Amino acid sequence: MTMANILVIKLSALGDIVQALGPMAAIRAHHKHDRIILLTTKPYADFLRQSPYADEVWVDERPRLKDPLGVLKLARRLRQGRFVRVYDLQTSRRSSRYFHLMRPFAPEWSGIALGCSHPHANPKRDEMHTIERQAEQLSMAGIAETPLPDLSWAKADTARFHLPERYGLLVPGGAPHRPAKRWPSARYGEMARRWIAQGITPVLLGTDQDKEALEIVRMICPQSVDLSGQTNFSDIAVLAQGAVMALGNDTGPMHLITAANAPSVVLFSGDSDPALCAPRGGNVTILRATDLKYMEISEVQRALQKVCSACFKQFKPV
Repeated sequence: MTMANILVIKLSALGDIVQALGPMAAIRAHHKHDRIILLTTKPYADFLRQSPYADEVWVDERPRLKDPLGVLKLARRLRQGRFVRVYDLQTSRRSSRYFHLMRPFAPEWSGIALGCSHPHANPKRDEMHTIERQAEQLSMAGIAETPLPDLSWAKADTARFHLPERYGLLVPGGAPHRPAKRWPSARYGEMARRWIAQGITPVLLGTDQDKEALEIVRMICPQSVDLSGQTNFSDIAVLAQGAVMALGNDTGPMHLITAANAPSVVLFSGDSDPALCAPRGGNVTILRATDLKYMEISEVQRALQKVCSACFKQFKPV
């Protein structure tokens, strides 16, 4: 049996990368005797090299059109891959241009590039949830079954954090240019205090961009463990596998946490539509308010109790 070269394109961002893990698994199962190359960007390369979905991971430097030498180098690499089929899970203008870089001998192509062999021919594709949209795209390319994202393969040495047995994850930050997607930090601090009262250690996740939000939580609940800036994507996935629950805004790390099957509540504002991009799974509850400053802590508390009823006694004021 001849082994074919298959290319999968998924460049960014973190939440989208996680939601593409199911399609990647489906492609791997469909092409189990072929060699699969995954094209992504540098922030996600090491994480995806851990996955069982690709034999090799290439880093896309994303050359600009005004960098003709960079574009030529990318085109040469794509052509030299001698790919029989490409699954474009990014389906952006950039990734669609890669189809044209491979012409006149372009391979079979699943995506939205003009003239490709297996187009996702649904004019309402942009109105579909990401998971359903990609599943339909693969179905039109001959792959019938697409599972939900799974992170059981993620490995990391999280013992170095010396966490207690019962801990929960808090993700109070988010993209700095979209502040409306954040629940007020003081309410995360109050929730952290309530977790402490239940014998659950709050573990804070975030980056340097979340410094202000994290400081507010720590000020209200000094017993919180701050792991901001200390975790990579695999760390977060493994921490989620051991967490009794998780709470966070609509941001990339919460996609990792829910895909790792931690009982989770994810908060959405009017700035994003959960019907298009919310994490999916049996252990996740989505709460939405047009303006998150009006979402009461009691509502979030009830959702956490429902998703993880075994974790709580009756809350008492603290």
